[in-house]
Amino acid sequence: MVRPGPCSRCAGGALRTEILPDPGAVAARAAERIAQVAREAVNERGRCALAISGGTTPWPAFSALAKKDVPWDRVHLFQVDERVAPSGDPERNYFHLLEALIDRIAIPSANVHPMPVEEEDLDQGARRYEAILRRIAGTPPVLDLVQLGLGEDGHTASLFPGDAALQATDADVAATGLYKGRRRMTLTFPAIDRARCVLWLVTGSGKAAALERLRAGDRSIPAGCVRSDRAVLLADKSAGGTG
Repeated sequence: MVRPGPCSRCAGGALRTEILPDPGAVAARAAERIAQVAREAVNERGRCALAISGGTTPWPAFSALAKKDVPWDRVHLFQVDERVAPSGDPERNYFHLLEALIDRIAIPSANVHPMPVEEEDLDQGARRYEAILRRIAGTPPVLDLVQLGLGEDGHTASLFPGDAALQATDADVAATGLYKGRRRMTLTFPAIDRARCVLWLVTGSGKAAALERLRAGDRSIPAGCVRSDRAVLLADKSAGGTG
């Protein structure tokens, strides 16, 4: 019996998965992959548009990426999601993104696009971020790579079980309801699914059950609603159930 889920999307087939020994190996492989995508996008289209997530798993990957040969002057960095918090708040994904990557690379400030979560009207802020996406990545915007993480409850980006943002079909960016005491801003499924590449990074035994459901194409969790035909998943042995 098929369980009812938050969407009726087609996941698009088996998810290409690579199980690596530990989080360090995941970070190193992710950095290689992102750098390669960036170089290829710049060679083919003259620019690269990357969207990257928060959470502790990708920080080592960003630090490794900062050491890679990437034409940063042609790269635009977007956020997949962000907590509503003041500038400089350690709860912000952007706070850690600055530490791990942006402050370590020669990227023009005009190429870095933090989500405008300090605006009083979050919905208006989401529309403004959409406009920036369209200006850089086309109409509708097509990102070259979207890096995603996976929550223990099966969420990805800031697309949480039961949130209205799961149902967004005509918006690329949305404001969410409260989750663990904060609202968020997030890319929606349409924006993620248009990406040329989706890169999942999943580490730790706490993610093992959610990862099993994601790999099974379980569309009753938000992560299972992301199309998989353009996706690559990098996981460590603990998350992949082989540790």
